[in-house]
Amino acid sequence: MLLDWNWKVTMGKVVLFFGLLLVLLVPLACAARATAVSGNGSSISGQKLEVQKHLKNLNRPPVKSIKSPDGDIIDCVHVSHQPAFDHPDLKNHKIQMRPNFHPEGRTFGESKVSSNSKPITQLWHTNGRCPEGTIPVRRTKTNDILRASSIQQFGKKKQMSIPQPKPAKPLPDLISQSGHQHAIVYVEGDKYYGAKATINVWDPKIQQPNEFSLSQMWILSGSFGQDLNSIEAGWQVSPDLYGDNNTRLFTYWTSDAYQATGCYNLLCSGFIQINSDIALGASIYPLSKFGSSQFDISILVWKDPKEGNWWMQFGNDHVLGYWPAPLFSYLSDSASMIEWGGEVVNSESDGQHTSTQMGSGHFPEEGFGKSSYFKNIQIVDGDNKLRAPKDLGTYTEQDSCYNVKTGNAGDWGNYFYYGGPGRNPNCP
Repeated sequence: MLLDWNWKVTMGKVVLFFGLLLVLLVPLACAARATAVSGNGSSISGQKLEVQKHLKNLNRPPVKSIKSPDGDIIDCVHVSHQPAFDHPDLKNHKIQMRPNFHPEGRTFGESKVSSNSKPITQLWHTNGRCPEGTIPVRRTKTNDILRASSIQQFGKKKQMSIPQPKPAKPLPDLISQSGHQHAIVYVEGDKYYGAKATINVWDPKIQQPNEFSLSQMWILSGSFGQDLNSIEAGWQVSPDLYGDNNTRLFTYWTSDAYQATGCYNLLCSGFIQINSDIALGASIYPLSKFGSSQFDISILVWKDPKEGNWWMQFGNDHVLGYWPAPLFSYLSDSASMIEWGGEVVNSESDGQHTSTQMGSGHFPEEGFGKSSYFKNIQIVDGDNKLRAPKDLGTYTEQDSCYNVKTGNAGDWGNYFYYGGPGRNPNCP
């Protein structure tokens, strides 16, 4: 009887002990959970604040806004309020509203009509234009920034993607590792002060949202390492950057091989736009169709011999603006290599080569109306004259996936067809 009593007392103490323990631990657990939720909430709230701050910096108060049929909002921002002047080297920069010199001394507005080209514009023009004294800026949206790996990486290239054709140099291996593939022509070994080309415009199909396809010019100087200077311009399809598969006009610059400097279009301080008609990052319209009408754009980039700024012209009469000389180190003198051609990202997510198309998605051998082209390729020499490049080289990583074929003929001058479908029986 006594034993039974002692057992009951002992069990009562045990139950009391665990009861008290629960009373103490449950509030602590709840408090810890509340703290965790609160901390996570603070983190999310902090990210939202950072995104909103970045949007406010990019989207300056507009004089007028235009909604494009493709869903873009084009803000007409006063020319002196653009993001360019946030750059520490441009705080006291005086806008140069016109270049001092133009290659070959041609007057602005002079038109050259090609028998194979048709008028081309931007889609937002169907709903209006920006007034003089403003520049058109494609409005950045919250989702645009959230697609990037970080706020700091938004508007920047994720990896170095410059083709360096010489097999004795290491960059092709780097490109292969990073998944970028090219089909280009190039010149090197001289001093270059600009380049020009007329580029056929298509809507290549993109397999993965994190891949892109572009056609552009590269103006390069410095070593292919951490101090590479590059100015780039052309057209691209990039779902990751723009949130759709539209073909868009773009520019890019870097002075340290894409590490910290530069960006696409006007997504950071640097490029100074003066033109009220053309929006960087906006959709190009109309586009070429297979076996039917062909459309192309002309891009000229050159260095002003007096001020040292690098200017960009779109078409025959749209001087868009310039990259100020202080942005660069090696390009403050001249370029040492010019490249023209296509580039895609090959993510190989399923273990096979991507089916992302370059150019029209057809090989060079198919020719006009089927393959994409660059024509009237020229460089700007030390006398500020446009001339045909000498000793053009070609470069591809896998010519069974994407290829390039050069030629020379009449109104087309130096030209090449390029591109391909990516994955095919010869490119598994």
